[in-house]
Amino acid sequence: MSGHNRWDKFMIVVTGATGNVGRPLVQALAAAGERVTAVSRGVSGVAVPEGVRHRQGDLAAPESLRPVLNGADVVFLHDGGAGAHLVNPWGILDVAKAGGVRRVVLLSSQGVVTRPQSPSHGGTGRSIEDAIMRSGMDWTVLRPGGFDSNAFAWAETVRAQRTAAAPFADTGLPVIDPADIGEVAAAAIREDGHAGRVYELTGPVLSTPRQRAEAIGDALGEPIRFIEQTRDEARAQMLRFMPEPVVETTLDILGRPTPAEQRISSDVEQVLGRPPRTFAEWAIRNIAAFR
Repeated sequence: MSGHNRWDKFMIVVTGATGNVGRPLVQALAAAGERVTAVSRGVSGVAVPEGVRHRQGDLAAPESLRPVLNGADVVFLHDGGAGAHLVNPWGILDVAKAGGVRRVVLLSSQGVVTRPQSPSHGGTGRSIEDAIMRSGMDWTVLRPGGFDSNAFAWAETVRAQRTAAAPFADTGLPVIDPADIGEVAAAAIREDGHAGRVYELTGPVLSTPRQRAEAIGDALGEPIRFIEQTRDEARAQMLRFMPEPVVETTLDILGRPTPAEQRISSDVEQVLGRPPRTFAEWAIRNIAAFR
């Protein structure tokens, strides 16, 4: 597949295209001259690179994807925040196959293997992976850990008070820049040699919430005061926008990570030929959100 040019019929569909991973993936594919259809649940105010088609679709409603997937060769699957528990993977795969799709790249989660008892990770997440792997199509599965972009949750308090609050201040995890995930996805889509592969995607080092707040302060040129929350305080805050089982699993990962969740993977460097970006690099690139 790596020998095609932009004028042939090769078409890539990116679901969750406005998210933290989908956006840099669409940009990487467009910059490489690929024919891309960006799919999101909403259409208002969505900006896509020049030459990219934008269409509405919802992974929770596979039939909504039929006109989008018809004639496509590759699909990047991500629920775009719809909630993995609402996704019907077999329905999506049936529509994709009917449209001619031959390759699927799935954004999954490290928790599928590190938290097998979790209903959201080991349950729903594993069932989606299993469907992809048994689909008869070429597949690649991406399993990232925590995202650098989770720090956007601090943007409001950093802007207003120069404070950042989080639990487990000094517990480190190898969080990853979503742009690196997007670039690995672009490679899996555009290049041969990635079919049947599972990539564990992490950043280059362990970083703690306190260190990440410091990095944002360094990028701002002003100190950020870090406030360590109790687990109960963090739970109450997270329950406003996440289901309770997901909150409990997330707090377990943040506070009592397994050795696998703290292991630094070489997969980003193996695929991209360079080390993953640091959190400090992410903070500098996204500092406008915190000013």
